[in-house]
Amino acid sequence: MQAPRFWLRPPERPGLAAWVLTPLSWIYRWLTARRIARAEPLDLGIPVICVGNLTAGGTGKTPTVIALVERLVARSVAVHVVSRGHGGSLTGPVRVDEMRHTAAEVGDEPLLISPFAPVWIARDRAAAGRAARDAGAQVIVMDDGHQNPSLSKDLSIVVVDAATGFGNGRVIPAGPLREPVDVGLARADLVLAIGDAASRAGFAHAWGSRVTVPVLGGELRPLQTGMDWEGQRVLAFAGIGRPEKFFATLDGLGAHIVSRHGFADHAPYDGRILARLEREAQQLGAQLVTTEKDAARLPKEFRPKVLALPVRLGFVDEGVLEAALGRILGDVG
Repeated sequence: MQAPRFWLRPPERPGLAAWVLTPLSWIYRWLTARRIARAEPLDLGIPVICVGNLTAGGTGKTPTVIALVERLVARSVAVHVVSRGHGGSLTGPVRVDEMRHTAAEVGDEPLLISPFAPVWIARDRAAAGRAARDAGAQVIVMDDGHQNPSLSKDLSIVVVDAATGFGNGRVIPAGPLREPVDVGLARADLVLAIGDAASRAGFAHAWGSRVTVPVLGGELRPLQTGMDWEGQRVLAFAGIGRPEKFFATLDGLGAHIVSRHGFADHAPYDGRILARLEREAQQLGAQLVTTEKDAARLPKEFRPKVLALPVRLGFVDEGVLEAALGRILGDVG
Protein backbone atom coordinates (compact mmCIF):
# COMPACT_ATOMS: atom_id res chain seq x y z
CA MET A 1 0.00 0.00 0.00
CA GLN A 2 1.03 3.63 -0.55
CA ALA A 3 1.69 5.79 2.48
CA PRO A 4 -1.35 7.88 3.49
CA ARG A 5 -1.06 11.54 2.54
CA PHE A 6 -1.64 12.73 6.09
CA TRP A 7 1.63 11.09 7.11
CA LEU A 8 3.41 13.94 5.33
CA ARG A 9 1.48 16.79 6.92
CA PRO A 10 3.44 19.27 9.08
CA PRO A 11 3.99 18.02 12.66
CA GLU A 12 2.13 21.03 14.06
CA ARG A 13 -0.90 20.21 11.84
CA PRO A 14 -1.02 16.39 11.66
CA GLY A 15 -4.72 16.26 10.84
CA LEU A 16 -7.74 14.48 12.29
CA ALA A 17 -6.72 11.00 11.08
CA ALA A 18 -3.41 11.23 12.95
CA TRP A 19 -5.15 12.21 16.17
CA VAL A 20 -7.68 9.38 15.85
CA LEU A 21 -4.95 6.79 15.23
CA THR A 22 -2.60 8.02 17.96
CA PRO A 23 -3.74 5.43 20.57
CA LEU A 24 -2.79 2.65 18.14
CA SER A 25 0.59 4.28 17.63
CA TRP A 26 1.22 4.02 21.38
CA ILE A 27 0.89 0.25 21.06
CA TYR A 28 3.27 0.12 18.08
CA ARG A 29 5.77 2.31 19.92
CA TRP A 30 5.58 0.17 23.06
CA LEU A 31 6.09 -3.10 21.14
CA THR A 32 9.15 -1.71 19.34
CA ALA A 33 10.67 -0.36 22.54
CA ARG A 34 10.09 -3.62 24.40
CA ARG A 35 11.68 -5.69 21.62
CA ILE A 36 14.78 -3.49 21.61
CA ALA A 37 15.05 -3.38 25.42
CA ARG A 38 14.79 -7.16 25.82
CA ALA A 39 17.40 -8.01 23.21
CA GLU A 40 20.96 -9.14 23.91
CA PRO A 41 22.90 -7.96 20.83
CA LEU A 42 25.55 -10.33 19.54
CA ASP A 43 29.08 -8.91 19.35
CA LEU A 44 30.66 -10.44 16.25
CA GLY A 45 34.13 -9.15 17.07
CA ILE A 46 34.30 -7.16 13.82
CA PRO A 47 32.91 -3.68 13.03
CA VAL A 48 29.22 -3.53 12.15
CA ILE A 49 27.87 -0.49 10.28
CA CYS A 50 24.10 -0.23 10.40
CA VAL A 51 22.17 1.65 7.71
CA GLY A 52 18.58 2.22 8.77
CA ASN A 53 15.83 4.77 9.06
CA LEU A 54 13.10 5.94 11.39
CA THR A 55 10.30 5.95 8.84
CA ALA A 56 8.42 3.29 6.93
CA GLY A 57 9.14 3.18 3.22
CA GLY A 58 12.14 4.04 1.13
CA THR A 59 14.57 6.78 2.08
CA GLY A 60 17.61 5.74 0.04
CA LYS A 61 19.04 2.98 2.23
CA THR A 62 20.03 0.72 -0.67
CA PRO A 63 22.08 3.38 -2.52
CA THR A 64 23.64 4.25 0.84
CA VAL A 65 24.68 0.63 1.43
CA ILE A 66 26.17 0.44 -2.06
CA ALA A 67 28.06 3.72 -1.59
CA LEU A 68 29.48 2.55 1.74
CA VAL A 69 30.47 -0.81 0.28
CA GLU A 70 32.30 0.87 -2.59
CA ARG A 71 34.11 3.14 -0.14
CA LEU A 72 35.17 0.21 2.03
CA VAL A 73 36.28 -1.87 -0.96
CA ALA A 74 38.44 1.08 -2.03
CA ARG A 75 40.12 0.77 1.37
CA SER A 76 40.82 -2.92 0.61
CA VAL A 77 38.42 -3.97 3.36
CA ALA A 78 36.58 -7.29 3.01
CA VAL A 79 33.03 -6.04 3.50
CA HIS A 80 29.91 -8.22 3.55
CA VAL A 81 26.29 -7.08 3.74
CA VAL A 82 23.64 -8.55 6.02
CA SER A 83 19.96 -8.16 5.18
CA ARG A 84 16.62 -9.61 6.20
CA GLY A 85 15.77 -10.19 2.55
CA HIS A 86 12.44 -8.37 2.70
CA GLY A 87 9.95 -9.88 0.27
CA GLY A 88 11.97 -13.05 -0.24
CA SER A 89 10.85 -16.58 0.60
CA LEU A 90 14.19 -17.98 1.83
CA THR A 91 14.72 -17.88 5.58
CA GLY A 92 18.51 -18.26 5.41
CA PRO A 93 21.17 -17.71 6.28
CA VAL A 94 22.13 -17.91 2.63
CA ARG A 95 24.58 -15.99 0.49
CA VAL A 96 22.84 -14.25 -2.40
CA ASP A 97 23.83 -15.43 -5.87
CA GLU A 98 22.64 -12.94 -8.48
CA MET A 99 22.92 -15.58 -11.22
CA ARG A 100 20.83 -18.14 -9.36
CA HIS A 101 18.47 -16.38 -6.99
CA THR A 102 15.43 -14.27 -7.77
CA ALA A 103 13.92 -11.33 -5.91
CA ALA A 104 11.04 -13.62 -4.93
CA GLU A 105 13.59 -15.76 -3.07
CA VAL A 106 15.97 -13.24 -1.51
CA GLY A 107 14.33 -9.82 -1.93
CA ASP A 108 15.02 -7.11 -4.49
CA GLU A 109 17.47 -5.04 -2.44
CA PRO A 110 19.91 -7.89 -1.62
CA LEU A 111 19.85 -8.87 -5.30
CA LEU A 112 20.68 -5.28 -6.27
CA ILE A 113 23.54 -5.05 -3.76
CA SER A 114 25.07 -8.47 -4.49
CA PRO A 115 27.26 -7.40 -7.47
CA PHE A 116 29.10 -5.01 -5.15
CA ALA A 117 29.83 -7.30 -2.18
CA PRO A 118 28.83 -10.66 -0.68
CA VAL A 119 25.29 -10.38 0.70
CA TRP A 120 23.82 -12.68 3.33
CA ILE A 121 20.09 -12.81 3.99
CA ALA A 122 18.34 -14.36 6.97
CA ARG A 123 15.28 -13.77 9.09
CA ASP A 124 17.72 -14.10 12.02
CA ARG A 125 20.14 -11.24 11.42
CA ALA A 126 22.59 -12.61 14.02
CA ALA A 127 22.83 -15.88 12.11
CA ALA A 128 23.52 -13.97 8.90
CA GLY A 129 26.19 -11.96 10.70
CA ARG A 130 27.93 -15.09 11.95
CA ALA A 131 27.85 -16.58 8.46
CA ALA A 132 29.40 -13.43 7.00
CA ARG A 133 32.11 -13.28 9.65
CA ASP A 134 32.93 -16.97 9.23
CA ALA A 135 33.16 -16.45 5.46
CA GLY A 136 35.90 -13.85 5.94
CA ALA A 137 34.13 -10.53 6.42
CA GLN A 138 36.28 -7.89 8.09
CA VAL A 139 33.39 -5.41 8.25
CA ILE A 140 29.64 -5.93 8.03
CA VAL A 141 27.15 -3.43 6.67
CA MET A 142 23.72 -4.16 8.11
CA ASP A 143 20.95 -3.13 5.73
CA ASP A 144 17.77 -1.71 7.32
CA GLY A 145 18.65 -2.69 10.87
CA HIS A 146 18.13 0.34 13.08
CA GLN A 147 15.17 -1.25 14.87
CA ASN A 148 16.75 -4.71 14.79
CA PRO A 149 18.72 -5.27 18.02
CA SER A 150 20.21 -8.67 17.20
CA LEU A 151 23.72 -7.39 16.41
CA SER A 152 25.96 -5.02 18.34
CA LYS A 153 26.60 -1.97 16.13
CA ASP A 154 29.69 0.20 15.93
CA LEU A 155 28.29 2.88 13.62
CA SER A 156 24.57 3.55 13.14
CA ILE A 157 23.52 5.77 10.24
CA VAL A 158 19.91 6.93 10.03
CA VAL A 159 18.92 7.76 6.46
CA VAL A 160 16.19 10.33 5.84
CA ASP A 161 14.58 11.67 2.70
CA ALA A 162 15.33 15.36 3.11
CA ALA A 163 12.22 16.40 1.18
CA THR A 164 9.81 14.65 3.54
CA GLY A 165 11.89 14.50 6.72
CA PHE A 166 10.16 12.59 9.49
CA GLY A 167 6.72 13.34 8.10
CA ASN A 168 4.14 14.45 10.64
CA GLY A 169 6.34 13.24 13.48
CA ARG A 170 3.88 10.52 14.56
CA VAL A 171 4.44 6.78 14.98
CA ILE A 172 2.70 4.18 12.78
CA PRO A 173 -0.24 4.16 12.05
CA ALA A 174 -0.72 7.83 13.00
CA GLY A 175 2.38 8.74 11.00
CA PRO A 176 5.35 7.22 9.15
CA LEU A 177 7.68 6.72 12.13
CA ARG A 178 8.76 3.32 13.36
CA GLU A 179 9.66 4.96 16.65
CA PRO A 180 9.76 8.55 17.97
CA VAL A 181 12.49 10.75 16.53
CA ASP A 182 14.26 11.41 19.85
CA VAL A 183 14.18 7.71 20.79
CA GLY A 184 15.55 6.55 17.43
CA LEU A 185 18.25 9.20 17.23
CA ALA A 186 19.46 8.33 20.74
CA ARG A 187 20.89 5.13 19.19
CA ALA A 188 22.27 6.85 16.08
CA ASP A 189 25.74 8.20 15.32
CA LEU A 190 24.97 10.03 12.07
CA VAL A 191 21.95 11.24 10.11
CA LEU A 192 22.26 11.09 6.33
CA ALA A 193 19.84 13.55 4.70
CA ILE A 194 19.39 12.67 1.02
CA GLY A 195 18.12 15.29 -1.40
CA ASP A 196 19.11 18.39 -3.31
CA ALA A 197 20.52 21.44 -1.55
CA ALA A 198 17.11 23.07 -1.14
CA SER A 199 15.58 19.92 0.37
CA ARG A 200 18.49 19.49 2.77
CA ALA A 201 18.13 23.11 3.86
CA GLY A 202 14.41 22.55 4.41
CA PHE A 203 15.11 19.46 6.50
CA ALA A 204 17.61 21.38 8.63
CA HIS A 205 15.08 24.15 9.18
CA ALA A 206 12.22 21.79 10.07
CA TRP A 207 14.07 19.17 12.10
CA GLY A 208 17.50 20.57 12.94
CA SER A 209 16.58 21.39 16.55
CA ARG A 210 15.62 17.75 17.18
CA VAL A 211 18.61 16.13 15.48
CA THR A 212 21.24 15.62 18.15
CA VAL A 213 23.92 13.87 16.04
CA PRO A 214 26.06 15.07 13.11
CA VAL A 215 24.20 15.41 9.80
CA LEU A 216 25.76 14.24 6.55
CA GLY A 217 24.31 15.27 3.19
CA GLY A 218 23.82 13.06 0.16
CA GLU A 219 22.44 13.33 -3.37
CA LEU A 220 21.17 10.59 -5.67
CA ARG A 221 22.59 11.08 -9.14
CA PRO A 222 21.85 9.16 -12.34
CA LEU A 223 24.72 6.91 -13.35
CA GLN A 224 26.26 7.95 -16.64
CA THR A 225 25.55 5.06 -19.01
CA GLY A 226 25.79 6.81 -22.37
CA MET A 227 22.00 6.80 -22.74
CA ASP A 228 20.59 10.05 -24.12
CA TRP A 229 17.23 10.58 -22.42
CA GLU A 230 16.53 13.99 -23.95
CA GLY A 231 13.13 13.88 -25.67
CA GLN A 232 12.73 10.11 -25.27
CA ARG A 233 9.08 9.07 -24.97
CA VAL A 234 8.87 6.83 -21.92
CA LEU A 235 6.29 5.07 -19.81
CA ALA A 236 7.76 5.21 -16.32
CA PHE A 237 6.76 2.90 -13.49
CA ALA A 238 8.20 2.35 -10.03
CA GLY A 239 7.36 0.48 -6.85
CA ILE A 240 9.58 2.28 -4.35
CA GLY A 241 8.98 4.40 -1.27
CA ARG A 242 8.41 7.59 -3.28
CA PRO A 243 7.93 6.87 -7.00
CA GLU A 244 7.71 10.61 -7.68
CA LYS A 245 11.45 10.90 -6.96
CA PHE A 246 12.14 8.53 -9.86
CA PHE A 247 9.81 10.45 -12.14
CA ALA A 248 11.50 13.72 -11.18
CA THR A 249 14.91 12.25 -12.05
CA LEU A 250 13.66 11.27 -15.50
CA ASP A 251 12.17 14.73 -15.95
CA GLY A 252 15.53 16.23 -15.00
CA LEU A 253 17.25 14.16 -17.67
CA GLY A 254 14.89 15.57 -20.30
CA ALA A 255 12.83 12.44 -20.87
CA HIS A 256 9.27 12.93 -22.13
CA ILE A 257 7.17 10.92 -19.67
CA VAL A 258 3.92 10.18 -21.49
CA SER A 259 2.57 8.01 -18.67
CA ARG A 260 3.67 7.28 -15.12
CA HIS A 261 2.60 4.55 -12.71
CA GLY A 262 3.50 4.44 -9.02
CA PHE A 263 3.21 1.22 -7.06
CA ALA A 264 3.77 0.36 -3.40
CA ASP A 265 7.33 -0.26 -2.19
CA HIS A 266 8.49 -3.81 -3.08
CA ALA A 267 5.28 -4.38 -5.08
CA PRO A 268 5.39 -7.67 -7.04
CA TYR A 269 4.79 -7.45 -10.78
CA ASP A 270 2.47 -10.18 -11.99
CA GLY A 271 1.73 -11.01 -15.60
CA ARG A 272 -1.47 -8.94 -15.75
CA ILE A 273 0.22 -5.74 -14.56
CA LEU A 274 3.16 -6.17 -16.93
CA ALA A 275 0.90 -6.98 -19.88
CA ARG A 276 -1.10 -3.84 -19.19
CA LEU A 277 2.05 -1.70 -18.97
CA GLU A 278 3.47 -3.19 -22.17
CA ARG A 279 0.20 -2.70 -24.04
CA GLU A 280 -0.05 0.94 -22.94
CA ALA A 281 3.57 1.61 -23.90
CA GLN A 282 2.97 0.19 -27.37
CA GLN A 283 -0.16 2.31 -27.82
CA LEU A 284 1.73 5.44 -26.79
CA GLY A 285 4.87 4.63 -28.74
CA ALA A 286 6.89 4.78 -25.53
CA GLN A 287 9.77 2.87 -23.96
CA LEU A 288 9.14 1.16 -20.63
CA VAL A 289 11.49 2.55 -17.95
CA THR A 290 11.85 1.69 -14.26
CA THR A 291 14.33 1.74 -11.38
CA GLU A 292 17.13 -0.76 -10.83
CA LYS A 293 15.30 -2.01 -7.75
CA ASP A 294 12.09 -2.60 -9.70
CA ALA A 295 13.99 -4.26 -12.53
CA ALA A 296 15.29 -6.82 -10.04
CA ARG A 297 11.69 -7.93 -9.43
CA LEU A 298 10.77 -8.35 -13.09
CA PRO A 299 10.53 -11.84 -14.61
CA LYS A 300 13.69 -12.62 -16.56
CA GLU A 301 11.81 -12.92 -19.84
CA PHE A 302 10.34 -9.42 -19.40
CA ARG A 303 13.51 -7.57 -18.44
CA PRO A 304 14.78 -7.02 -22.02
CA LYS A 305 11.65 -4.96 -22.69
CA VAL A 306 12.43 -2.46 -19.93
CA LEU A 307 15.21 0.08 -19.47
CA ALA A 308 16.44 0.56 -15.89
CA LEU A 309 17.73 3.94 -14.75
CA PRO A 310 20.60 3.39 -12.29
CA VAL A 311 21.38 5.99 -9.63
CA ARG A 312 24.30 6.29 -7.24
CA LEU A 313 24.66 8.21 -4.00
CA GLY A 314 27.16 11.01 -3.74
CA PHE A 315 28.10 12.30 -0.27
CA VAL A 316 28.27 15.95 0.71
CA ASP A 317 30.73 16.97 3.46
CA GLU A 318 32.54 13.65 3.23
CA GLY A 319 34.80 14.54 6.15
CA VAL A 320 32.00 13.70 8.58
CA LEU A 321 31.69 10.20 7.14
CA GLU A 322 35.43 9.62 6.85
CA ALA A 323 35.95 10.55 10.50
CA ALA A 324 33.25 8.12 11.58
CA LEU A 325 34.68 5.31 9.45
CA GLY A 326 38.19 5.99 10.68
CA ARG A 327 36.99 5.75 14.27
CA ILE A 328 35.54 2.26 13.90
CA LEU A 329 37.87 0.69 11.34
CA GLY A 330 41.15 1.15 13.21
CA ASP A 331 43.62 -1.30 11.74
CA VAL A 332 41.07 -3.15 9.60
CA GLY A 333 42.30 -3.50 6.04
